Amino acid sequence: MSIINTFDIESDAIINPQHLEQKIENFPEIAVATFDDKIINLVSERQNTEIISDMHRSHTRQIYKIEHKHKSIAIYQTLCGGAASAALLELMIAKGAKKFVFFGTCGTLDKSVSSGNFIIPTAAYRDEGTSYHYLPASDYVAVRTAEKLSQIMDELKLPHIQSKTWTTDAVFRETKNNMLKRKNDGCLTVEMECASIMAVGQFRNVEVFQFLYAEDNLDSSEWEHRNRIVTMDTREKYLTIALDIASMI
Repeated sequence: MSIINTFDIESDAIINPQHLEQKIENFPEIAVATFDDKIINLVSERQNTEIISDMHRSHTRQIYKIEHKHKSIAIYQTLCGGAASAALLELMIAKGAKKFVFFGTCGTLDKSVSSGNFIIPTAAYRDEGTSYHYLPASDYVAVRTAEKLSQIMDELKLPHIQSKTWTTDAVFRETKNNMLKRKNDGCLTVEMECASIMAVGQFRNVEVFQFLYAEDNLDSSEWEHRNRIVTMDTREKYLTIALDIASMI
């Protein structure tokens, strides 16, 4: 059976998130997900932060609550890759979260996009497996929250670009030909989670927002790592932006 035929709405899942996590009373409805352990360290050091839960997988992941602009916001470190980030998203939904802000780095498929630029995905090319279990087959999954997030970033006076993105499972198989196909199709970025988490959001009827910041560049004769140094001040800035957005969704 082809992967494009794996979406099964006719029968029930054998394992459900509720088998592993139970709904928590007064759990924040808004959650922020970061991929960066150093950002989680910044969270843990804030005075207005408390641990409210955890998730036991390969190792314990603590879930914090932050009071930011009169809103209670949960924040946790998610995992890289569509399958892993989708699984933790499912568990957070089971706990009671209903709106999510994901943020992290991406590669760029256009060398004119400078390191550190903010990009809002509008649709994600489904070059991964997880989304095909949550939505019917298609080339792209639409990011339904993109326009709302763009309006919020405008209000916050944060310059940004809206673009399609290429979600792939295979970081070491981003070939030149495939990169050019995705670029010609209108993708400015490549990352590993967007299609998966957006598919989960649509299937579970929760809002998932995502903004990316450019890092390495694939649009050159050789891969450009760019060696961008992300300082703690920069991480604090990204965290504050994510929390500001979360308080406005």
